Amino acid sequence: MLLRHVVLLRFSPGADVARVEDAFAALADQITEIQSLEWGTNQSPESLDHGFTHCFSVGFANAAARDAYLVHPTHQAFSALAKPHLADVLVIDYDAVDVTR
Repeated sequence: MLLRHVVLLRFSPGADVARVEDAFAALADQITEIQSLEWGTNQSPESLDHGFTHCFSVGFANAAARDAYLVHPTHQAFSALAKPHLADVLVIDYDAVDVTR
């Protein structure tokens, strides 16, 4: 089963959004515990985003791999880089259950 680590970002005014996007996306090549990483910007017409514009979904084999990622020096460096650009962050992790057939 795949563990998904979903990160929603709300940027501060004047943030260097492209720098944060590029740095987050680069984590996939720098941290071996990451099995998948996809991201995109909000496209919902429902106006329920509460100002969050970016979603990053990171896949791990299990909670131990996610835990190793969280303390990985490269992830810690990314967090320090991103923090000044962010107004808010929302994170949720879940075990992905595929119900499609």
